[in-house]
Amino acid sequence: MIDEVLLPSRKALVGISIGGVVLFTSIDYPGHLAAVIFCQGCGWRCSYCHNPHLQPITQDRNSWEEVKCLLQERKGFLDGVVFSGGEPLLQTNLKDAILDARDMGFKVAVHTGGAVPRKFAEILPFVDWVGFDVKAPFDRYHEVTKIKDSGLQAKQSLKMLLESGIEYEVRTTIAVDVFTHEYLLKISEELAALGVRTFVLQAFRSEKRGLDSMIEQKNLFFNNAILMKELGSRFTNFFVRGL
Repeated sequence: MIDEVLLPSRKALVGISIGGVVLFTSIDYPGHLAAVIFCQGCGWRCSYCHNPHLQPITQDRNSWEEVKCLLQERKGFLDGVVFSGGEPLLQTNLKDAILDARDMGFKVAVHTGGAVPRKFAEILPFVDWVGFDVKAPFDRYHEVTKIKDSGLQAKQSLKMLLESGIEYEVRTTIAVDVFTHEYLLKISEELAALGVRTFVLQAFRSEKRGLDSMIEQKNLFFNNAILMKELGSRFTNFFVRGL
């Protein structure tokens, strides 16, 4: 069971804007027990964003120093710390926070869409695992993110990740309002051509659409054995999550 704690508002470390913390999870860093730090701020505006409340940076920031105290209390119990969001690469002092977590003995994972390649290159040497979100075929990213050239940024960051040798998963969230079979197949073709070995399909969950949305996704995508087989044939590791 995940215990989510929203910390009381306090003055934040400059450059780190935290919207909340999950103190225990077994799913956000596969194979590890971890805490998740949810960073505020994202420049992309994907219509099916799971955490739209984290897109803006609000005044209700949480203290990294307080988060560090919570993590210290869990040394020896947790394996790692996950920086998620929002888009953590927008945090000015992300590298410093990662180094703090490593100094406490934790492994570090990052969830990112690769929106800031320069920052991604800066933190990669200090990261143990990356969950990399791919939104669309790279030449059609703007249709999802609403931001010009976002596909170029994502592709550049993904290439860095693959060249780094760091453990990872590349994942795509199915949004039935956006995706078609052809759309998804093109994503998989591009990822396979880059050398991606681990690809995860995630079901989109929406409180507004509820069960109907899940059934629609299953019928259109996940229950299509031919589609799933073709996707799986392109990767060493292929999984479906969230059904």
